[in-house]
Amino acid sequence: MEMDGVKENAWWTLPENFDSPLVTFRDEAQEEHIFGIEDLRLRRIELHSNTLIQLERWFTASGQTRVTVVGPLRAKRWLMDMIRRVRSQQAYHQARGEKMLHLVQKQPLTNADLDSSFSTLAYICGLILDIVFGF
Repeated sequence: MEMDGVKENAWWTLPENFDSPLVTFRDEAQEEHIFGIEDLRLRRIELHSNTLIQLERWFTASGQTRVTVVGPLRAKRWLMDMIRRVRSQQAYHQARGEKMLHLVQKQPLTNADLDSSFSTLAYICGLILDIVFGF
């Protein structure tokens, strides 16, 4: 049932989608590359990924931005994988991240997109690297 354009079971009506937000820190250049200058692409990425993304600029010497993502678990993981890959030093991963970024900017993510983006093991390893080394 739909009421005034809002689905009854929309992702934002489910409390579990707000549990365990994923958080990462990005420098200003990375943040602008992904979300656009003055975050012009942020809303489109949120809509296409069924997530809510909060950007908080921190007053640090490196000018980092805290990126917090809430939403369905698979969508959060997909976005964090894309963000991690875009800034990778390895050309293959960086190219894959750019492809993912263009995809989420252009159209809503499908179940196939979410399923094919990364393995759970790669995701967990990436999280460990973020925690241990601050990537």
